[in-house]
Amino acid sequence: MRAVVRCLALSFTLAAGGAAFAQDTPVGLWKTIDDDGKTEKSLVRITDSGGVLSGRIEKIFDPKNQDAKCDKCTDARKGQPVVGLTIIRNVKQDAEDKEAWTGGEILDPNNGKTYKTRLKPVEGGRKLEMRGYIGPFYRTQTWVRVE
Repeated sequence: MRAVVRCLALSFTLAAGGAAFAQDTPVGLWKTIDDDGKTEKSLVRITDSGGVLSGRIEKIFDPKNQDAKCDKCTDARKGQPVVGLTIIRNVKQDAEDKEAWTGGEILDPNNGKTYKTRLKPVEGGRKLEMRGYIGPFYRTQTWVRVE
C-alpha cells in the first residue's frame, strides 16, 4: 500500500511540476489590459507552432467594438474583423534570455502599425509583460493569464 501511495505522490509531483513549467511560456489565453493598468480590452490566445508563437484576438470586451475591422492595417489584414485577427507573429524564444520570447511583431489594430515585440511571463507565468517597440521607444502592457 505504501508503494502505491508513494507512486501516486510522485506522479502528482511530476504532473504539478510539468504544469508549472508549461505556465512559464506565453502560450495560453490572456486578458489584455490597457496602458492605464485597469481597463480590460480583449482576450488574446497565443499558440506555438514548431517553436514559433502567434497570437490572435478571440474576444473584445467593449460591446461597441464587436464588429470592428482593421481599417488602418496596411497588409493582408486590412479590412479584416478584429475578432479573429492575428496580432502577434513570428515570436521565438530568445537565444540569450530563455525567459523571453522575441524576434516577431505585434499589430495594434487601432492604428494599423506593427511593432517589434518581446513577451516575458512574470509572477510564475500568471502575468505576461508584452512590450511593443520601435528602436529605443517602447510601450509595455501587463496581460493576465486566463488559462
